[in-house]
Amino acid sequence: MSEHDTLGTVRSLVDQEHQLRQKRLAGEIDSQEERAQLQSLEEALDQCWDLLRQRRAKSEFGGNPEDAAARPVKTVEGYLQ
Repeated sequence: MSEHDTLGTVRSLVDQEHQLRQKRLAGEIDSQEERAQLQSLEEALDQCWDLLRQRRAKSEFGGNPEDAAARPVKTVEGYLQ
């Protein structure tokens, strides 16, 4: 996935997050469903940001950014902040 494609995915996920919050405010979904869906969206966003960081690091240090690959959610979510 190119950097452009990854950024497009980020935009789409952020839009989905906003739609989800609107549904909650409108009473279309309950807070438990909102939390579950938000967790999934946040995990996907974390994977995208990780992929972008990998691509940029590879470019900066002479590697091929196309060699970057999305890592599993468990890996990305396990990073220390």
